[in-house]
Amino acid sequence: MDIKKERHIAIRRAVKNHSISSQEELKNILEKDGFTFAQATLSRDIKELKIVKYPDVNGDYIYTFHGENNYSSELNSSADENEISSRATSSLEFSGGLAILKTRPGYAMGIASDIDSLASEEILGTIAGDDTILLIPREGISRKAVIDVLQNIILNLKYEI
Repeated sequence: MDIKKERHIAIRRAVKNHSISSQEELKNILEKDGFTFAQATLSRDIKELKIVKYPDVNGDYIYTFHGENNYSSELNSSADENEISSRATSSLEFSGGLAILKTRPGYAMGIASDIDSLASEEILGTIAGDDTILLIPREGISRKAVIDVLQNIILNLKYEI
């Protein structure tokens, strides 16, 4: 196996097994495992492996793999696993036929993905930034229907029509 593949395997293992908040921290872990490389090499590896910083349950940003949800501890243990705690969201507002859902920093992409998969009959799609989700309801779907479906996904989401 070539050194790059070995390094990528070691990086994946380190990210899965440790709460790493900086490239320097990751580099130190890898150097303890016998790897030597430049910082630029590590930056390229992080990009190639699609590793991103995402908030953990304490609000600290740590490395994780793109697409993994690190807000899972926000889920209410007595609730259905598909329900997101309202602690992950802060507000819902409508403008015309569109809605904006504000989230905690770093949560928007994971929550938008859940909304896309759990509310596909009511929501045509979402666009997510770091802490904001644009919800695009399907044609003919009322605000009340959007609110109802979001309240089924997001525990204790408060919104009055």
